[in-house]
Amino acid sequence: MNFPFRLGTTSYIIPDDILPNARYLADKVDDVELVLFEVDDGQNNLPSRETICELNGVAASHGLTFTVHLPLDLRLGDGGDENHASLIKARKVIDCTRDLNPFAYVMHLDGKEIKSGGTSRQMQQWRDSSIRALEIVGEYAGGAEKLAVENLERYPLDFIVPVINRVAVSRCVDVGHLWLDGHDPLPYLQQALPRTKVIHIHGIAERDHKSLAHVSSEKLYPVLDLLRRENFSGVMTIEVFGEEDFETSMQTLQTYCVMRNMQHGIRNT
Repeated sequence: MNFPFRLGTTSYIIPDDILPNARYLADKVDDVELVLFEVDDGQNNLPSRETICELNGVAASHGLTFTVHLPLDLRLGDGGDENHASLIKARKVIDCTRDLNPFAYVMHLDGKEIKSGGTSRQMQQWRDSSIRALEIVGEYAGGAEKLAVENLERYPLDFIVPVINRVAVSRCVDVGHLWLDGHDPLPYLQQALPRTKVIHIHGIAERDHKSLAHVSSEKLYPVLDLLRRENFSGVMTIEVFGEEDFETSMQTLQTYCVMRNMQHGIRNT
């Protein structure tokens, strides 16, 4: 497909672990988003050293890159504690995946308690705390620009702006979240694009993170047109979790390319 960006999807398309998924996807996409998690009982899906070596081998032989989704929304602890679990787990994930030289670490900011509003003091405390959390994790990652801060559903559109304006992070624009909340993604995307490294895109059916086949061409095509017109060179991740959703999303993108190529041919005749 003729896109200026790297096309990716998640590490959970087939019902198997990360490495088999990477091998399955290696000749189908340009980037794999490693979706990593860790739970309190110690179980996790962090790849071993051997798996990291295998992933590097797959990447080298197929020109594949990786993005990594951090497991918890970043925040400082109460009273400004810099040893909050989200920061500890972020460091563990970054240390584990460093040898993959990820294109970006995608992460959320934890603002649930004030996303619907707060006092001026509460908002300033949250912003200062979030800035410090990003600075800390940026140091872990080898530079704040490696962090791609994602917009979340059911949050105000400009919620993260005062924070990211004070830290040299990158952005992850989740178009699916914007659709889910009923927003036109084009103005948001246009404004954010100069700092955007990663775009997440997915359809909405009984829930989000479904196939792009659920998105009308009237909604999807203008987004893709914008990315092509602006020559976006980052990663666009089809953020779905299953073979059918992935395959039908890829078919939807292929149909877009065919339609646009036909229209281009007609204009040049």
